[in-house]
Amino acid sequence: MTVTPTASATGFRLRRLDLRNPDATTAATIAGLVRRGSVPDARVRDGARAILDDVRLRGEAAVEEASRRYGGGPGDGTLIKDRSSLKEAAARLSPEIRRALDQAIANVRRFAETQRPPATATTTIGPGVEIERRWTPLHRVGCYVPGGSAPYPSSLVMTVVPAHVAGVSDIVVASPAADDGRVDDVLLGAAGLLHVDALLVAGGAQAIGALAFGLPGIGLAPVDRIVGPGNAWVTAAKLEVASVVGIDLPAGPSEGMVLADASADPAIVAADLVTQAEHGPDSPAILVTSDTQLADAVESEIAALLPRLERREILERALRDHGWIVIPRGLDAATEFVNDYAPEHLSVDLADAEAAVARIESAGSIFVGPWAPESAGDYATGANHVLPTGGLARSCGPLSVEAFGRFSQVQRLDRGGLESIAATIRTLATAEGLTAHRNAVDVRFRTDRDR
Repeated sequence: MTVTPTASATGFRLRRLDLRNPDATTAATIAGLVRRGSVPDARVRDGARAILDDVRLRGEAAVEEASRRYGGGPGDGTLIKDRSSLKEAAARLSPEIRRALDQAIANVRRFAETQRPPATATTTIGPGVEIERRWTPLHRVGCYVPGGSAPYPSSLVMTVVPAHVAGVSDIVVASPAADDGRVDDVLLGAAGLLHVDALLVAGGAQAIGALAFGLPGIGLAPVDRIVGPGNAWVTAAKLEVASVVGIDLPAGPSEGMVLADASADPAIVAADLVTQAEHGPDSPAILVTSDTQLADAVESEIAALLPRLERREILERALRDHGWIVIPRGLDAATEFVNDYAPEHLSVDLADAEAAVARIESAGSIFVGPWAPESAGDYATGANHVLPTGGLARSCGPLSVEAFGRFSQVQRLDRGGLESIAATIRTLATAEGLTAHRNAVDVRFRTDRDR
């Protein structure tokens, strides 16, 4: 059953969901967790739609007005940072920051290069029937990078590098300024290092609208696809423009889950549990363990850790509203819950971690063992940190090179090939009442005097 959190000896406790003796309340709680979704509510969708309509009609004036109202606009009024100004920002980076960015970029590129599909692959269906599957990079993409209260140059790396590897020719980044109107110097420098063509200083739905529809007045052309994480307004806007421009996936709040047993170090589990909750007060943090003593110890470690963290207020809200300890009946039930929940990030800290990992089917990124913190993947391993949230890991994967291209089919037939499948075409076209389809075959086999 679900246990209401109470103050422990440390003054801190997460809600507990006991799966060992489930009842109707437990089933309802599980359903709410695993079918949470990443799509924002109707009010946000309506608000985002109104902003998008305005951007479509009024261009940069609408973007500037929305930025004044909701924040994220440039303090100096310059909406676009061009390539030359980004290169200047790259030159100003400190040696330490430059080394860190260079390593992150190199690692992401190395992993991304393994993902590029072959340019073409041909299958012979039968004599005279051949299909080519051709992969072509997108021409122009827009990468949304969160900003404002916290800049994310790491997200810029994660979105831009795979686009380069794919062969995308034009890359535009959109990212909001801080409350004082400034854009983070490291973010600008990272964009310069990566030869980004332009950086739009805007956030939220107005930034997505600018990428999707373009801003003709300042020479910003529409993109072919928009990728990258964002808040509820960004997610809502991406869903609204999906009929006009491609999107990667709707991403909700960042999620962290830890699967652990008695062999785990409570301090490490606590550190991993709060990592993703640092992103925002709506970020879930869930510990799955059959060991209640470990659960108690982790709570104590979190209570000791929180006062030492800069974003303590955000963390406390996230853990209070979206934090759980799930207590299953053994490892089988634990992995079943993990797969049903389909977390964005999953840390596995078990005595036999690899055996459990082999049974995990639904998770965006899996971190195995005590030496694999989620922050390693967020910054430096080379794996992409733009991941499916809201349970979408059941059907979607991390952002990859494939997202920056598209496949087309090239079909080649000769007379003998068409003859070999003509009866099938005629029969099925007739069954569907589509005589024009049948005629397209018949006309090719008529003699000149039959025409």
